[in-house]
Amino acid sequence: MSRILHVEVPIPSPKKDEVLIKVEAASINPIDWKIQEGVARPFLPRKFPHIPGTDVAGEIVQVGSGVQSFKVGDKVVAVLGNGGALAEYAVAKEGSTVPRPPEVSAPEAAALPIAGLAAHQSLTQLAGLKLDGTGPQVNVLVTAASGGVGQYAVQLLKLANAHITATCGARNMDLVRSLGADEVLDYKTPDGVALKSPSGRKYDVIIHCAHNISWSTFSANLTPKGKVVNTTPGFGTLMSVAAKKISCSKKQLIPLFTSPKKENLDFLVKLVRDGKLKPIIDSKHPLSKAEDAWAKSIDGHATGKILVEP
Repeated sequence: MSRILHVEVPIPSPKKDEVLIKVEAASINPIDWKIQEGVARPFLPRKFPHIPGTDVAGEIVQVGSGVQSFKVGDKVVAVLGNGGALAEYAVAKEGSTVPRPPEVSAPEAAALPIAGLAAHQSLTQLAGLKLDGTGPQVNVLVTAASGGVGQYAVQLLKLANAHITATCGARNMDLVRSLGADEVLDYKTPDGVALKSPSGRKYDVIIHCAHNISWSTFSANLTPKGKVVNTTPGFGTLMSVAAKKISCSKKQLIPLFTSPKKENLDFLVKLVRDGKLKPIIDSKHPLSKAEDAWAKSIDGHATGKILVEP
């Protein structure tokens, strides 16, 4: 079990292409505590003490000598490549930082980066969907639709002319419907376990945000050229992908490895500004109690995003 210890470290200094942010809100993603547990060794963490967290919103208090796009006092949201969000101050690359308009609160902005970008990349780059509604209607299943990635996937799919079936726990079914799902399954019921659409549809795309669902269950519900985008890939997923490569089926299993892009984060922030995307926040925790947020994320039953505020 990974742990959080509170220590005092010097305020970091921004390099030429970095900005120093006074943190107003940060959010926790599963990858944060997985790194703490050693899944990325020997590559991450790069140094100790390691300050976890990649999603941060706040105000710029210092800029590096080469920074052109921002000035002191700007409100921003950023993705931190080497962690550092669970702190009072954090440094971010200019190329991973976007403006935060006044219509978007710090908690809303901090809830966006990794989860929102994962959903966006899954739908656009991997599933090939258009978020402007110009594509053909597709039938899409989102598993764990009330979680961090799932909540964004459902909302973005409404912009993509999709018919959405979603799975979640019974207590979150009304929430997921309110986000735009056309059909909602309690994942503990027989139909939920089988991923069976109430209207009998086969899925063109499955955005898989849960764990421990077999390929045979997916395959039984896919159209002949259907795709499964696995947003939580592990070793088993990679083995399944390898096995699929040598089969005759045109159905695809595609692992997601999130590649944050500034323009996509800016796109998501503007959707929030315009009222077309609403970050769902599970809970807020003070930085002094970050370990409570950490434990809640590890527990795995949050509805939306878990935030930490200095």
